[in-house]
Amino acid sequence: MFFEQNGALSSSTQVVQKFSVDPDYLKTLEIKLQSGRNFSESFKSDLFGAVLVNETLAKQLGWKEAVGKRVKYYIDQEKHTAEARVVGVVKDFHTYSLQHKIEPLVLQMPAPFEKDNMYVRIQPGKVTEALAYIQSVYRTFDPSATLDFHFLDENFSQQYKAEQKQGEVLLTFTLLAVLIACLGLFGLAAFAAEQRTKEIGVRKVLGASVMSIVTMLSKDFLKLVLISIVIASPLAWYAMNQWLQGFAYKADIRWWIFALSGLIAIVIALLTVSFQSVKAALTNPVKSLRSE
Repeated sequence: MFFEQNGALSSSTQVVQKFSVDPDYLKTLEIKLQSGRNFSESFKSDLFGAVLVNETLAKQLGWKEAVGKRVKYYIDQEKHTAEARVVGVVKDFHTYSLQHKIEPLVLQMPAPFEKDNMYVRIQPGKVTEALAYIQSVYRTFDPSATLDFHFLDENFSQQYKAEQKQGEVLLTFTLLAVLIACLGLFGLAAFAAEQRTKEIGVRKVLGASVMSIVTMLSKDFLKLVLISIVIASPLAWYAMNQWLQGFAYKADIRWWIFALSGLIAIVIALLTVSFQSVKAALTNPVKSLRSE
């Protein structure tokens, strides 16, 4: 629990996350300060008497200038309190996936007996050498211990594992659906061209161009594709919007995404139909009329 105090204890309280960090935490993770200063070992009072807060906490407490504020907070389950001074405000950063809002956060230097994780920034391309060096240094303090390490990028990736798997499944079914639709469309185009063989022959005899015949055979299928786009776009928008509701931070669904998808669908349909249409348009009209 976090309490605002200005001389006397304020009635406002705030539930917050609390991280124990050393002065190198912000530099290692490249977290920027909005105002104030970072922890410093030069100030002995920082060990127990100073805290950093994030932007979200400062806003929720209504602080226009957070640096210098005196606060009290619980230090154990028995609700013993300690007092500290805000020495800096850090820019908001995510500790969980984008499905969760950024929560109010307090950073405080750890007590000497407090154990926590160690964060190390490794130079790209030097991962193996760095891990070997860290292992050797770690064993100088505890020779029997085994170094247990994780990469932050992999940890964040795990938070989106379900979405990544869902994307792969949807992509697979989308490709199968497009393939099946193209096969069906190809068959329909072949059947339509076969049914209109005599008409195509008569039109060619009367001087119709190949392009006009291809256009004639394609436009009926194009109408069906356009109707399907009109029906599918609102349904897709609704489904995507519902899925995005599970994320606290999300991008807006732009109209051009549906326009581009519709354009791609039209191009695929035209390519599928045009093969049969061109084939029928190039057939010798004499053979077409004779076959009737």
